[in-house]
Parts: sequence; C-alpha cells; structure tokens
Amino acid sequence: MSKISLLSFIIASVLCQSCSAETQNAISQQLSTLGDTASTYKNNAVSYFANKFNDDFEYNPTHDNNTIVSDEVVISDDDLWVSYGENDEINTHDEFVNIVAVGDIMIGSSFPNVGFLPPNDGRDSFKYVKPYLKGDVVFGNLEGVLLDEGNSTKCPNAPTIDPETGQSKPMTCYAFRMPTRYAKIIKDAGFNVLSLANNHTGDFGDIGRNSTKATLADVGIYYAGLLSKPATTFTKNGVKYGMVAFAPNIGTLSINDLETAKKYVKELDKKVDIVIVSFHGGAEGAEHTRVPKTTEMYLNENRGDVYKFSHSLIDMGADIVIGHGPNITRAVEVYQDRFIAYSLGNFNTYGAFNVRGLNGIAPIINVTMQKDGKFVSADVVSIYQTKEHGLRIDKQNRAFGELKRLTELDFPNSGLKFSNNKITR
Repeated sequence: MSKISLLSFIIASVLCQSCSAETQNAISQQLSTLGDTASTYKNNAVSYFANKFNDDFEYNPTHDNNTIVSDEVVISDDDLWVSYGENDEINTHDEFVNIVAVGDIMIGSSFPNVGFLPPNDGRDSFKYVKPYLKGDVVFGNLEGVLLDEGNSTKCPNAPTIDPETGQSKPMTCYAFRMPTRYAKIIKDAGFNVLSLANNHTGDFGDIGRNSTKATLADVGIYYAGLLSKPATTFTKNGVKYGMVAFAPNIGTLSINDLETAKKYVKELDKKVDIVIVSFHGGAEGAEHTRVPKTTEMYLNENRGDVYKFSHSLIDMGADIVIGHGPNITRAVEVYQDRFIAYSLGNFNTYGAFNVRGLNGIAPIINVTMQKDGKFVSADVVSIYQTKEHGLRIDKQNRAFGELKRLTELDFPNSGLKFSNNKITR
C-alpha cells in the first residue's frame, strides 16, 4: 500500500470514532493487516489531531480490542481510560515532571442529613490551598462516593433526629455521600486523578460506585482502584502516566494479594512512562504513626504490610507510591530512586471526621521527578483542619515537622534531608 493510502486509512480510523460499527470494523481490519508501521503512525496521528483541534477529542483504544494478559491478570483498555484532550499539551522540552499528592478528600456528606454539608455548599472547600494544587498530576484519595440520594448499605441504621432535643443522635457508623455537584468543586481545585480504593467507596454499594465513576468521568477526572476500574492512563505534556490503586476492602484491588498487584504494575509499566501506585493501608489513628514493616491489623482487619507492598511494587516498575488510610501523616522514603509517602493523612475531610491533634494536620507534597521516574526533590506545604474553620495553611509547618521526625525514626539511613519545607537527597 502506498504511503498516501496508508495515511488515508489512519486519518479515517482516528476521526471515525462516531462512525457505524461496520465502518469502524472495516477500517480496523485493513489497518491490522499493515502491522506495526500502521500502529505507530496511528498513535502519532491521534496525538496530532488531539492537540491540533484542542477540544474534547477523545481516542478510545478499546476500538482496537487491545488487551494485555499476564497469567491471571487481564488489563484491558476498558480498564485503562486513555484520553487525549484539552489538557494534553505536547511539551518535550521539560526535563522534569511534578506530581502533587494529598491525603483523604471528603468535602461534605448529605448522609445521614444535610447538616453534614459544609457552609456555602462547599464552594470554599479549597479556597486557601488552591494555589498549591498545580502540577502535571494532582492526586488525592476520594474518601466517599458521589451520589445525590439513596441509603447506605453499610450503615442501614443511620443516626436520626432525637425528637426531644432536635439534635442528631450520636453516630456509630460512618458513610459518606457527597453530592454529585461537588465533583466540579474538586476538579476546579486542580485535581485530575483520584483513587477510589478505600473503605468508604462501598458505603452505598454498586449504586454509589457507579454514580461516582460516571460523575468523575463527566467532569474529566481520572480515577482507579475499583475492581470494575482497576487502573487508568492519561497523557499530560507528552508524558504518559498510569495509576493503579489498592485497598483491603470489598470491591477494590486487594493490598493483600501482592502477586496480583505485582502483575498489574508490571503490565502497566509496559504501557506508560510513569507508574503511580496508591494504597489504602495501615492501622488508623494517632497511635499508629510509625511504619512497622510488618502486617498491620486494625479492628480485626488485615490492613497490609505497607512497607513490603511499596518496595515490591517499585521493584516491579512503580515510580511513586502514595499511601492513605491511617488518617495521620507517616514517614516518607526513597527506595531505588523512587519516592514513597506512607500516609498523607486527612487533607480535606469535613463533618464527621476526627481532626483533632495529629488527625488534623497533613501535607501537600509536590514531588519533582525525572521523566524516567527518579526522585529529585519534594516541596511540602503543611495544612491543618478544625471543625470551626475547615482547611487552612499551617504557618507552623507541623506536617513537615512530622514528616521529618518520623522519617528519621523509621528510616534513619534514608539519606533524605529536610530543610525549609523541602525534601532532598
């Protein structure tokens, strides 16, 4: 086939996303006979048109029926939501990439009643921290679902109003249902990637999970960590990222199935430049600030060995590991030139969360990496929360102090240096 004919078929395949299935199949069959050359030209054409038109153009590789198989692990392109859109500028001149990571996000729940929603309907939730939520990747852990109505499958006997006092009865079970309109608030704050792997993603069953996925897709936030959506990939500034997330909870990829986790990371590493791993693991609370380097149990639940888990996945190709779960800040480490944050604590958790003491301080970590994933440095902005005032910048830099203190205790030979709210080697 001539180069002109080849180019014609490639352009047709890229632009024919809304054509009939019969037409798309005919084009795909023709391209499949042309081998790797056609595939390479097609991928280049996708990037060209996405940036040329600078709109919501999307290429969904599921049209090619691509699937990666490794033993029992199957990562299909249905799992890896790959889109090329308005934020995917091509910039090959920058030597480094920046990943901004924070802890748990739950900015208000309409369950059990609207009394747990924040002032001004959440519009001020990120008011004081938004300037620091800027990077190639801005990542957090969404600790709840995005759903407008429905009862919790986890807490069927939700607190009710005491008829004598008019006040809510004490809560003994916690389920978080953020209104779907709050997704835009999170997006506008700067977040473009969220983990859904945690103990609250199943608070409202499959209805909650499905609503959350659809809502995040609508506002353009990538997500991963559910069995129905284990991983995601995306391109930003010419660098392709992949994120996969794990937790010890039903409906998520298990942090305790290390062999399967390794296979996911290994296969994802073949598809992207930077592999991001998130986990929800470790015991909770201010008495569990240390990384014990063994399996942690909490409320009779196996919360994983986060030290072994993190090291093992870096050995398989992960470039950064971001932890959540303990609701407090834990140490950081650099292993094989890759950055690990063992817990980033409660970042923006309104309402029923405990934000007293260590539970109320957390870092915003802006990690600078080489494009091959090697750690360069990390800038830290400390935040604090109170029941009365919500999320604020902490001028006392307490979270940075905790990172320094705990890293020196847990990893005394790490070689990391902490000075002026910056972590270097």
